[in-house]
Amino acid sequence: MATKTTHPDKKKTMAPASLEGQTIGKYRILEPLGRGGMAQVYKAYHPQLDRYVAVKVLRSDLVEEVEFLARFRREARSVAALRQANIVQVYDFDVQDEMYYMVMELLEGDTLKAHLNAFRQRGEHLPLGEVVRILNDVLAGLSYAHGEGVIHRDLKPANIMLTRKGQAVLTDFGIAQIVGGTQYTISGALMGTLNYMAPEQGRDGKCDVRSDIYSLGIVFFEMLTGTVPFDADTPLAILMKHINDPLPMPHKIDPNIPEPFERVALKALAKNPGDRYQTAVEMTAALNEAAQQAGVEVPGSVTLPVSAPLSPLRPGPVAVFSGTSRAAIPDSSFARDDTDVTVGKKPAPAADGKPFLPDPKIVRQAALGGVGIIVGVNFLLLWLSPIFGWEIFRRSWPLELIAVGVLLTAIMTATHNPWILLPAGIVLGNGLIMTYYVLTGFWTHWAFCWPLEPLLVGGSIIAPFILKQRAKGGQQLVHRIGMIMLASSAVTAAITLIAAIGYALRTAD
Repeated sequence: MATKTTHPDKKKTMAPASLEGQTIGKYRILEPLGRGGMAQVYKAYHPQLDRYVAVKVLRSDLVEEVEFLARFRREARSVAALRQANIVQVYDFDVQDEMYYMVMELLEGDTLKAHLNAFRQRGEHLPLGEVVRILNDVLAGLSYAHGEGVIHRDLKPANIMLTRKGQAVLTDFGIAQIVGGTQYTISGALMGTLNYMAPEQGRDGKCDVRSDIYSLGIVFFEMLTGTVPFDADTPLAILMKHINDPLPMPHKIDPNIPEPFERVALKALAKNPGDRYQTAVEMTAALNEAAQQAGVEVPGSVTLPVSAPLSPLRPGPVAVFSGTSRAAIPDSSFARDDTDVTVGKKPAPAADGKPFLPDPKIVRQAALGGVGIIVGVNFLLLWLSPIFGWEIFRRSWPLELIAVGVLLTAIMTATHNPWILLPAGIVLGNGLIMTYYVLTGFWTHWAFCWPLEPLLVGGSIIAPFILKQRAKGGQQLVHRIGMIMLASSAVTAAITLIAAIGYALRTAD
């Protein structure tokens, strides 16, 4: 694992928030296009060549890592030397004012990720002939890169461009490594995307050409079935599934998948690198033989359907830079690991026109309102105690629990965050249970009512996981549950207060 070291004699300079309007080398920066884990991407113009390009500027906070910069220089040189139709062309690499940048060609089309998502939205799968055509192009690019001593290390649908010329092009070799060289990580962070990462890459941080084969096998599996084979809520859980879990059989997900294609996926996704295809050429031969056995006709080029749904952010074809684009993805959850192309723009609206992100003003109002209720309850009880006697506290103390539960529930309702249901449910539920005992005085009922407590705690723990899996539908349900909890809390608080005052009056008499 690389440790962070800094240049001892290097002056710290703050990179500008945006390079828009500035000139870097020969390139006039026009506008920011996106931001990834390693760099900021800009659209730029080369006046001498009259050409638009993408400029990828290294993140300023990584510039201080000597090992990272040395690796970045090596990668840029090796990738810029690649000349193959199925690999994005890197034109230039340089440094200016301590800003390290790469210049790449502009490609017009869609990422494979966007293409797959368009089929998902229609409940369809990519035609098998298209699958083979795309993989053949990708494998051709991989075969060439591997022959030049370069591995991709982060193969995924977001890094495969389907151009308007009918080609599949490999992009974002920004974290590619020289085959057989020293293995690197970024300050302990895994380089790559876990859903597509080979077991040895995630476990040991080591990879070779067979790791690329595994990652492409995941892409192949997703193209066939519409889903990745290993997924979970946490990165560690995903990694452990890659290492330990058996591969789900593709034909059990979709019985229409031909058996020869399933054999190719099983071999490409073997846990042991030695059991996989050892080269891209070997996988290409097996894939085309499987297509022949299955009677699948492979088209001469990739076809992008004109009817594919487009995002409101793009009325038509759009230039995609550095191979990272989610402009055509209606569901932004599919693009969590991609470069954000909406930098400086408002979040894309949901299908019902409401943004997924909560309004900070509403969240603040909910939090302040909840705190106000807690303070108000205490002041109210203090004000009533001289009138009705301190006995009112003994009959209304569960209001304290209910008030705290209201605070948590209000925040949960405003943020649509299911995880807040865990503390809110436990606190508010106990407030309601205690209200029953205090108002009735039937504390002996605990003997048969105690199962309510484990049910309350268990339900409050399980419910957030169920709601989280339902994505946007779960967020809407969280809001409805929160409103119901707030309404029931208000009714219970009113009954508690009235009953406590009535008891205090009867006691006084």
